[in-house]
Amino acid sequence: MALKSSNKIDTNVYEIEVTVTPEVFTEACKAAYMKQRKSIQIPGFRKGKATQGMIEKVYGEAAFYEDALEAVYPEAVSAAIEEAGLKTVDQPYDLDVPVMSKAEGVEMKMKVTVYPEVKLGDYKGLEATMLPTEATDEDVAAELENMRDRNSRLISVEDRAAEMGDTAEIDFEGFVDGVAFDGGKGENYPLELGSGSFIPGFEEQVAGHKIDEEFDVNVTFPEEYAEELAGKDAVFKCKIHEIKAKEMPELDDEFAKDVSEFDTLDELKEDVKKQLSEKKEAEAKSDFENQLVEKVIANMECEVPECMFEQRTNEMIQDYGYRLQMQGIDLNTYLSYLGQDMDSFKESFRSGAENQVKASIALDAIVEAEKIEATEEEIDAEIAKLAEQYQMQAEQIKKAVPTEQIASDIKSKKAVDLIVSSAKKA
Repeated sequence: MALKSSNKIDTNVYEIEVTVTPEVFTEACKAAYMKQRKSIQIPGFRKGKATQGMIEKVYGEAAFYEDALEAVYPEAVSAAIEEAGLKTVDQPYDLDVPVMSKAEGVEMKMKVTVYPEVKLGDYKGLEATMLPTEATDEDVAAELENMRDRNSRLISVEDRAAEMGDTAEIDFEGFVDGVAFDGGKGENYPLELGSGSFIPGFEEQVAGHKIDEEFDVNVTFPEEYAEELAGKDAVFKCKIHEIKAKEMPELDDEFAKDVSEFDTLDELKEDVKKQLSEKKEAEAKSDFENQLVEKVIANMECEVPECMFEQRTNEMIQDYGYRLQMQGIDLNTYLSYLGQDMDSFKESFRSGAENQVKASIALDAIVEAEKIEATEEEIDAEIAKLAEQYQMQAEQIKKAVPTEQIASDIKSKKAVDLIVSSAKKA
């Protein structure tokens, strides 16, 4: 097996010719026969007893060619790509096999998409804005309100109409042009008014109605909703069974004791400010780095293959689906609940996928330009960090995550540090 030729025919695209010797292909045909012989029956022979030669005489010499080609293809192509020194980013395509026989071996032509060429622009001495890193009194007050909300309780009210902020237990059924539609009905549904969990305008129309009152809610489905309902006017027949109001605890020393390890509200405020400041500092650092990387991307010249964006988009969707599964939710069910199809859901990931791919390409180019390396000590330290994070043994991490990937991540982080270390704050 060998590389016959390798020629660049377009941006990021090469055409390669790969050969497989007659000896290797003949052995592959024999292996295909041995694998299939028990299931092959021809006249005059018991099932599984026909020789390879007899089968080829009856069905043609090419009887095992397809399976033999499938067997030799991966190794042959992989070896040829390595010999050509190409870094491919997708599976080969446009396969043509002009020669395939035991006498002549195999000759294959195919196209491969390769990692793009990069021309780096400026990546040192860049300028970006650093966000504030200290929490304000307003930030602390807002967080304390969140804590009050998390520690609130719902109490039933009967002497007034529902208000925004209440939770109303309702029955509802939706109609378009007088016809009920699938998924538009619910009973005893606890709806927090103001949560934005229903169609825009729905919750506001529930507010103002009392227990046992029956009423209509008129809404228009958003244009980005499921195709069969997108942009259509609908009427929901509703009835309220119960109204619950949120009762918030007083913000005092007793509250501090109940929700924290502190005895006074002042101590709690001080701790909240410290934690918020640490969070804002981390967010500011991340934002500063992202601004700089975006400028590096803008300064570089590179034509990224479409397949790289597509692959990253699919990976992000798979990861999202996996996280939903961990919560016991199927992705398709989730999309149905959102009233969204897979194409529009996929499109929502596209921009982020493009940015991630471009950032990865830019950082890889800096790693190469600066000859950045990852030491064994750094790799071991990262493995230990991952082991602690996921509560696993170091050996388990090594089996789950390739060392090359860990090293690549370390080098990328070093590239970011290099960009940041020379940057200026606007």
